[in-house]
Amino acid sequence: MLRQRFIIDTTALTDTQVRESIGASTLCDGMRGVLELIADARLQLGISCYVPFPSVYDELHDFAKNNGCDSDVLAKIDTWLVKKTPDRYNVMISSRMFHEYVSHMRERINKGMNVAEDAILEAATECLFLTSEAKNKNDIEEEIEREVIGKIVGKFRNKYRNALRYGILDSAPDIDVLLLARELDAAVVASDFGIQKWAEQMGVRYVPANTFPMMLTEYLKHTATLEYRGKGELFDKL
Repeated sequence: MLRQRFIIDTTALTDTQVRESIGASTLCDGMRGVLELIADARLQLGISCYVPFPSVYDELHDFAKNNGCDSDVLAKIDTWLVKKTPDRYNVMISSRMFHEYVSHMRERINKGMNVAEDAILEAATECLFLTSEAKNKNDIEEEIEREVIGKIVGKFRNKYRNALRYGILDSAPDIDVLLLARELDAAVVASDFGIQKWAEQMGVRYVPANTFPMMLTEYLKHTATLEYRGKGELFDKL
């Protein structure tokens, strides 16, 4: 059969739905179960599962350590996932796609800023209403709202932009997953709508994390059936 390659995102091993799909009760058991399936698929089918290094690899190690997983889980990560750094210099991406990505991120950041500004305004108005003689919130002087609250919102806006807009490209591990998949012509395994969306934009195959264990199980089941049939044909010839 055609040898397949998969790029493993952190969510491919840590997502709750993945855990449920294999009947695991804890994060560590879930990671262990998926990694054992990957090991079987590697040995029996030659399927290779890659992990971007060091970004996603470090995330997986941190998840395992922070959740008290045994050393065997870390050993399985190191053994059965092929560590590879994406070729960030030679993998080509359409300039239009990059432009749309940046525009999308700017729009999302602005929406977050507007939500925060509304919360500041509401909280400040509530405090002024409680400490003033106004009978309702509409009676609060517009000058106070404009001069006091307006200045606070203005300072917040500048700090927010400096913190989030400067040099942002969202998540480096997510970008590494997509770049490595493009470089190796592999499928991405993740439980992340953002990765799914941009995988479609880049023409990269996408496998939902919660269906990946079932996919490997199906491959392995049919491989065992084919081996059994082959032995039967051999016995018939003898």
